[in-house]
Order: sequence, then C-alpha cells, then structure tokens
Amino acid sequence: MNRMVILAFAFLLILPFTAAAQTRSRTTSKKGTPPAKTSAQQASAEARTAGATKVADQIKNLTRFVYLLGGVAKGIEQIDEAARKNEASPTALQQNTQNKATVKTSLQNVRIGLDQLEIYFRGTPGLEGYYTKLVGSASGAAAAEEQAAAGHFDQAGRTLLGVVNRLTDVLLVMR
Repeated sequence: MNRMVILAFAFLLILPFTAAAQTRSRTTSKKGTPPAKTSAQQASAEARTAGATKVADQIKNLTRFVYLLGGVAKGIEQIDEAARKNEASPTALQQNTQNKATVKTSLQNVRIGLDQLEIYFRGTPGLEGYYTKLVGSASGAAAAEEQAAAGHFDQAGRTLLGVVNRLTDVLLVMR
C-alpha cells in the first residue's frame, strides 16, 4: 500500500510536467513556427534578395563614383579655364586630358554595369516585376556619358544622381 501511495504521488508530480511539455510542443508546431514556404516562394524570395543586393551594390558604386567625380570635375574645369587664359602648364593639360579620358571610361563602365543589371532583372524569374522600375537606369548612365563627352562633367554627375534615385526607388519597392 505504501508503494501504491508513493507511486500515485509520483504520477501526480510528474503529470503536470508531461502535460505542459505536450501542450508546448503542439502549440509551437502549430502557432510558433511559420508555415513552410513552397519551393516557388522560396526561389522568388531568394531571387528578390539577390536582386536587391545587386541594386544596393550599384547604388554604393555610383555614390562613390559621383563623390569622386565632383572633385575631378572641379579640377578639370579649373584647368580648362586656365587653358583658355593660356595659364596652364603642358603637364597640367596632359593630366587634364588623362582625367577626362578616365572619367569617360568610368562612365562607360557604369553604363555597362547598369545594362547588365537591367538584363539580369529582365531575365530572372521573380524579378521581372521590378524591371519596369529599373528600366531607364542604363539610359541615364548613357546620358551622363554623352554629357561627359561634351565636356559637361558636372551635369553628368547630376544625371547620375538621378540614376541613384531610380535605383533607390527600386530597392524600396523590393523590400
């Protein structure tokens, strides 16, 4: 009889713990974890994340470039003004010509990168819907390239700021 009382008492002590554990595991599996994503939803989410990362990388590269372009453009303008007054040294003129060529090449690379980004969005399942917001970024870079070719480096930088704004808008839609 003593054993029965001890055994019954032990069951009474253990019962609340096992009941709580069973309740917790059922609650967690039904309410605590989100429903499993289908492979299509997961692929779409991964594509969106990869696309957003590519857009963010372009924004970083463009803002760094525009920052550097500001100083270079100012220097180019100063040397061009000195050249008009015949006050620039041949070394400064040669350096200025190299700086202009470097800026033009860099702008061409920016345009190519944005072209590739647009192609990536157009051809990647899950990103086609964002392509409509992105389209025009490469043409903005092409416009900046033309402005630099015409010697309007400051205006080219302003045009690139518009491209950065467009990319930022795409990133906002993607979140």
